[in-house]
Amino acid sequence: MTDGEFDSIEILNSECFCISLDDTALRQALESEIGQPGLFALLQQRCPYLFATRPVFLSHAHMTRMAQVVQAIESVVALPAYREEVLATAPAIARHQPGGVRSVFFGYDFHVTEDGFGLIEINTNAGGAMLNAVLARAQRSCCAALESVQPPPASADAFEANLMAMFRREWSLGGHERPLRSIAIVDENPEQQYLYPEFLLFQRLFERHGLAAVIAGPSEFSVRDGALWHGELAIDLVYNRLTDFSLAEPASATLREAYLLDAVVLTPHPQAHALYADKRNLALLGDASRLQALGVAQATQDILLAGIPHTELVEAQHAERLWRERRQLFFKPYAGFGGRAAYRGDKLTQRVWQDILAGDYVAQALVAPGRRATSNDATAQPLKFDLRAYTYDGSVQWVAARLYQGQTTNFRTPGGGFAPVYEGSSSMHSGAGWCSTAKDQ
Repeated sequence: MTDGEFDSIEILNSECFCISLDDTALRQALESEIGQPGLFALLQQRCPYLFATRPVFLSHAHMTRMAQVVQAIESVVALPAYREEVLATAPAIARHQPGGVRSVFFGYDFHVTEDGFGLIEINTNAGGAMLNAVLARAQRSCCAALESVQPPPASADAFEANLMAMFRREWSLGGHERPLRSIAIVDENPEQQYLYPEFLLFQRLFERHGLAAVIAGPSEFSVRDGALWHGELAIDLVYNRLTDFSLAEPASATLREAYLLDAVVLTPHPQAHALYADKRNLALLGDASRLQALGVAQATQDILLAGIPHTELVEAQHAERLWRERRQLFFKPYAGFGGRAAYRGDKLTQRVWQDILAGDYVAQALVAPGRRATSNDATAQPLKFDLRAYTYDGSVQWVAARLYQGQTTNFRTPGGGFAPVYEGSSSMHSGAGWCSTAKDQ
């Protein structure tokens, strides 16, 4: 990546206010997709900071590098030696072989700045994909110089078509020859979930493509005649949004039974979480000696070692050193999600530190998040952002940003939330005249 290319991206993220979220277009996109007038008002009341006011700009070189990290990890996970080592310490259900089902919506979360690049974590039920498709249709630019980097609405249409193809492929990989007919979108108390509007978007997407689709909690099902049922509807595939990753909770008992009986295609499934999303895996994937022992090719090792911040298990014998180095570390539970119970080391108290030592945590070297100015007001603080690459079977489908303040993404920051990512290059600016309205909006 040239200095000019990165300089242009930094300028765009700090000074360009030419593209912004059009609330009218967003309302029309949401309500036309779901067919529920008044949904936008409800969304604003319930989760007012779901959509950021400004997009994020990213260089082509960093886009490429993220894709390389994704592909490198996929190549390691495919190794029998890796799978054997990881699954040996995973919950028993993770050793159930779900046919060839790959699992939908992996989310590879990155921090990217001029001075740093790092894969922070991997999620296997990453939310927000459909919300970002709608968001892409609601951006408006007042600067002709940026039209070349602003994805057209058709890109969101193509993304949604790819999503449908992904779910149908999961059904086929599950060993089925007949067409997919029904999908259940499952989460605990779905109507109370912060991203419930996305469940509605998925339901409408599935229905537009001729599928019966229900939104339900995990306890609303039964197993009979070798199939999973929701009332009188036989369910072919469960789009799993539960954070009960190993289906261990009592409410998940029926789904667990159906999954182990191969009575339904469950995606994403427990084995995928164990192989990718358990944060202990980052310690393995970023350890040169362990990668060498697994037989990972040197070129793949180089990508991983440069792209994954040093991560290690928090163990009592290293407590003194980790406490001493805590200001350069971030602490996360193995099976955590959504930033819950995760802590920057410089914010730790002794009480929390004792909880970390007693729990199942990893310590990860800090990689600073990116920064995005959302206003040319000199007193306004720029927001932090991370980048989420939505992937399927090793391919990046879409890249979105999440803007926030605080330790982790939270959807509680005015001006923050999901943001579209626009790919830029050094050709987008020439001195101070690349965007005539950058400082005038």
